[in-house]
Amino acid sequence: MKAHTKETQATMTPEKSLQYLKEGNLRFQNNLKANRNLLEQVNDTSEGQFPFATILSCIDSRVSAELVFDQGLGDIFSVRVAGNIVNEDILGSMEFACKLAGTELIVVLGHTSCGAVKGACDHAEMGNLTKLVEKITPAVNAVKEPKDESLRTSKNLEFVDEVSHINVELMIDRIHAESPILTEMEKAGEIKIIGAMYDVNTGEVKFYE
Repeated sequence: MKAHTKETQATMTPEKSLQYLKEGNLRFQNNLKANRNLLEQVNDTSEGQFPFATILSCIDSRVSAELVFDQGLGDIFSVRVAGNIVNEDILGSMEFACKLAGTELIVVLGHTSCGAVKGACDHAEMGNLTKLVEKITPAVNAVKEPKDESLRTSKNLEFVDEVSHINVELMIDRIHAESPILTEMEKAGEIKIIGAMYDVNTGEVKFYE
């Protein structure tokens, strides 16, 4: 499989980009890989890049977007930060990726058993991590069940995963609220912004469409 070129990128649509990711994740789940020559892709992308999607995911070592979607060099922009949170710098990166570099799909990718989400559930405080987990606290508060505080901790993985799901939705809301550029592009049908969850037990990505 060759690296994307300006010509192949131009044939992509938000729907086609999403299908590429779905097919890549299916290959990953089945321990298959597209036939790529990565060194050849290094050479092919040395003078330019034409990715088709932008993935905002967690820094978790088990959730590498290139691997779980079976993509090669030059295929996707990968934005990674604990808890897949949104801030000004990440929004700027996404605006560059879509408005200037031509990607047509943004995926906010959460995952099960997320350590940052567990920290938010436990109200963790440690240096700069305190400010980061505070950005996930609205998702913790948005999950109403269980009401018993003793069950609203990192030990309750069902609760943690529901917070992760809601956190993805709230981060998409932030993109819409804080990036007029991306919102207008989506309204015009130029891009699609969706959420997804990666299961660290199975390797499956479920998209919220």
